[in-house]
Amino acid sequence: QVELVESGGGLVQAGGSLRLSCAASGGTFSSFLMVWYRQAPGRECELVAAITSNGGVTHYGDSVRGRFTISRDNAKNSVYLQMNSLEPEDTAVYYCNTDDIWLRPPQANCLMTPIIFGSWGQGTQVTVSS
Repeated sequence: QVELVESGGGLVQAGGSLRLSCAASGGTFSSFLMVWYRQAPGRECELVAAITSNGGVTHYGDSVRGRFTISRDNAKNSVYLQMNSLEPEDTAVYYCNTDDIWLRPPQANCLMTPIIFGSWGQGTQVTVSS
């Protein structure tokens, strides 16, 4: 069973930076769109960023545009989310996902959103203190 494994989260002060990584254990997702979602307690899932299979096109949610950068390295079977100028509102569990529909709206619970390849990972917690 291929599982997506997120890492890189942690506790950071407002204004700080983190770099999240996502890798597939036991498989490759180089032919798929990749998406980062996040879910904060009591809030619906939010699409944070998306990237096409070759990395040529990216998309960002309004709340993170200009601060976050999504990238991928298909040779390393990894996708990244560079997060700068972090704000307390960015506090959430971040998940990566494979997809074949560009900008598919997520379900209210991220983990109920269809995943095309592999299975949902545990996510990585990002906590931003004020």
